[in-house]
Amino acid sequence: MKQTKKLLLPTAISCAIAGFATPAAFAQTDVAEPALEEVVVTGIRASLINSMAIKEDSSSIVEAISPEDIGKLPDTSIAESLARLPGLAGERRDGRTSGISVRGFNENYVATTMNGRELLGIGDNRGVEYDLYPSEIVAGAVVYKTPDASLINQGLGGIVDLRTRRPLESDRIISFNGSYEMNGLESGNPDFDDTGHRLALTYSDTFADDSFGLAVTVATMESPSQEEQVRAWGYADVPQGVVGVPAGTKILGGHDTFVRSALMERDTISAVGQYAPNDRLTFTVDALYIDFEETKVFRGLEEGGPVWGGANWSATSTEDGLVTAGQWDGFHSVIRNDGEVKDGDLSTFGFNVEYMLNSDWTLTFDAAHSESTKDLINMESYSGVGRAETSSQGDPAARTWVMDPSTGVQYSAHPGISMPDYADADVIRLAGPQPWGGAIGPQVGGNSNAQDGFVNNPSFEEELDTLRLSANGEIDFSIIDSIEVGVAYSDRSKSKVNYGAFLVAPGYDDSLPADQQTDIAVPDQYIEGVANLDFLGLDGMLAYDGIGMYRDGLYREIDATKAETSRLGDTYSVSEEVFTAYGMANFSAGIMSGNIGLQVVSSDQSSTGFDTYTGTDGFVVAIPVTGGADYTNVLPSLNTSFQVTDNQVVRFAAAKTMSRARMDEMKPNNSTNFSFDDQRRLSDDPEFSAWDASKGTPGLKPIEAVQADLSYEYYFADDGYVAAAYFYKDLQNWHLSSRALTDFTSFVVPGYHDQRIGTLVSTEGYTETILEAGDGYVKGTELQGSLPFHIFSDWLDGFGIIASATFLDGQVEYDGAESDIPGLSDEIYQVTVFYEKNGFEFRVSGRKRDQYLTEFYGASLALTPTTDQGAELIDAQIGFDFGAAGIESLDGLTLTLQGQNLTDEETISAAEDDPRQVNKYQHFGANYLLGVNYKF
Repeated sequence: MKQTKKLLLPTAISCAIAGFATPAAFAQTDVAEPALEEVVVTGIRASLINSMAIKEDSSSIVEAISPEDIGKLPDTSIAESLARLPGLAGERRDGRTSGISVRGFNENYVATTMNGRELLGIGDNRGVEYDLYPSEIVAGAVVYKTPDASLINQGLGGIVDLRTRRPLESDRIISFNGSYEMNGLESGNPDFDDTGHRLALTYSDTFADDSFGLAVTVATMESPSQEEQVRAWGYADVPQGVVGVPAGTKILGGHDTFVRSALMERDTISAVGQYAPNDRLTFTVDALYIDFEETKVFRGLEEGGPVWGGANWSATSTEDGLVTAGQWDGFHSVIRNDGEVKDGDLSTFGFNVEYMLNSDWTLTFDAAHSESTKDLINMESYSGVGRAETSSQGDPAARTWVMDPSTGVQYSAHPGISMPDYADADVIRLAGPQPWGGAIGPQVGGNSNAQDGFVNNPSFEEELDTLRLSANGEIDFSIIDSIEVGVAYSDRSKSKVNYGAFLVAPGYDDSLPADQQTDIAVPDQYIEGVANLDFLGLDGMLAYDGIGMYRDGLYREIDATKAETSRLGDTYSVSEEVFTAYGMANFSAGIMSGNIGLQVVSSDQSSTGFDTYTGTDGFVVAIPVTGGADYTNVLPSLNTSFQVTDNQVVRFAAAKTMSRARMDEMKPNNSTNFSFDDQRRLSDDPEFSAWDASKGTPGLKPIEAVQADLSYEYYFADDGYVAAAYFYKDLQNWHLSSRALTDFTSFVVPGYHDQRIGTLVSTEGYTETILEAGDGYVKGTELQGSLPFHIFSDWLDGFGIIASATFLDGQVEYDGAESDIPGLSDEIYQVTVFYEKNGFEFRVSGRKRDQYLTEFYGASLALTPTTDQGAELIDAQIGFDFGAAGIESLDGLTLTLQGQNLTDEETISAAEDDPRQVNKYQHFGANYLLGVNYKF
């Protein structure tokens, strides 16, 4: 069996690259006695055979995706395809699979490379957003679950290596891909559509007697998405003495509810040129440019409820420590017409030279430069029935609510209390209906009702330069067959400028007291219609273009840097230089083969930022600070394979690996914050204090893991196998968020705070920082297999099933307390059932994962930990390949219809100890794509 697949692999790789976007035709050569018989396999079976060959022939424990997989089910990006691999799980963000967890670790703990080079993203940290990369530019992917010394970039979970096509290794190809996309959830916003499209053109050919090759892919996409979301403020403790409610009971403190519509636009150019003047020398130059923009609107209501919102309330039902139903009134609803524009671009350029010194030894030099930028405008626009604290303000809202097990909360009108019509443009005024502008009071006449919106505008820049020189060659020394030695250097920097501004609408006059302020109606040219909030039991609301008003300069902009310590407190630059030397020996003896190696990694990291606090004049004081560290890590590795029979392999691997610290945790900043919110100022609970602080840790060293792996693989057919693996990772130096109760009395500014806040109940709060203090483990069992039905009967030829199950357990412990691993689900299941024959294809895929720790954007776009409840996702595809069906006049043409999230799965995050306390509910609907692929 192994000999068969080694014969197949070179042909499969070549043909797969040539046919990545349509069902490819591969030439398989089956070993027979006494001659070789040619058998043609296509589509998913060819993909399976190729992926299995990579898996079986690798010295490490790996999973592989062949080109036929990518571009199908679905073809938005490679993220969905990776999420179907054993031991991996996808994380949906805004309805799309963007994040990937490998063996229980999310993408911040997974190394991602492209053609072996470290890959940048446009995120807040190291983790790569996989949906940034279109499937059309990728010719394959290999996930290394066990490292070897030649893999320079390593991660606790593993290494994901994306591979682009090489024109000298493929046949000539011209292909066109196009698809029409439609959301199953109708747009709740009148100014956004629920349809989009994707187009891609690929050209690859060789010239000058196959000594020069060029491959170019151009891809563009406009992809819509819709969402219905409920986001809880949190859950407050019911004060003691409330009649009918036991002490210690929790109650919903308020909510943000909205309908979101978005359009993601992505343009990509990928080019690879190769020149091989002779059999000993090959030059490869590759370039990639991605321009990415996503525009969103969020329209809904923000409403305070019991306790935190200051509303009048009563509980009508209480169960097991939670108020499950009640009613409230007396709160002025904040109508939110928010918008977001994320504009990013990524470019990378690489140069590689491979020179064969002789028949045994090869030298390789590789250099690359990458850079990425991201500018994010996240704008909040407040309106309602009039400006807060003025006599002209209209009637407040009134609600009844039930803690719905699906959405977290369901609202309805309060019986007997009439409500303003929030969809009436004559009723709605462009002004904040809540006095939430205390922080800018000194700059606007001392009033707290001046804030009518806010804009968060963080910008990121990142650069990476890498150099690598290696030599590998065959030797004859005992059981050692060959060795590889090399050195590598990388210089990476990432900076963030966290700009924000308060927005004041026309009508506000700094010279007038709060109760004499005025407001204006929403200008007609910005009104879009009515946003639909039926999903929560609420009526519609006026929809207008908040981003348009901001960009047109309708609002007065007041720099939040002067008022909020967290702005410069989260502005930083981090740099790291890494030098790696490595050596690896490949060995074989009888049925055993493998490699043993060592990496020595020397790191020098530094960062700059600001310590911030409020000064005597009420404005932020910022003091420049620096920090850093240098250290060395030694990473040994061993991979062994035992070919116990021709088609059975047992593997054992052991290694020490590491993941570098999150870059936002490496800043040197120390920021002390104070909130002017009345509820926090009057609270004596440190958990809900007006005071808090955060400290960076610029000297953070990498998290390390000592791991051991054992696997068994049985390849019973060219396209059939079963495998089982067990692994254990001993985690060391884990980075934990730690809080210390702090007395902030020394930060109270005499005169300023006394005048601004009146009564201050407490000066206690928490200071949060990151410690290198945790030790823990992650262990798991992976079961997987591919079962082609033709082994049972020729009548079943074309049917098959691919399935896997992953069972994980892990935690981190510090000072007697246990913490979860970000991205770890206890159970993960994947299954694909398919039929493919005579050009017709049908497949259904299902994925399920349990709850896991993740994070979301909280206030001021701060990343906030939360628990995602997991999901069950069903996708399906039906297609027809005219060439494979024997219709020669349409050879090369393939039509496909895809459906994603067919069961309309919701995403829910909630408190870990009580799933009824839903923090965030998201509903996205299904998604459909009609595609056409044509290969010349």
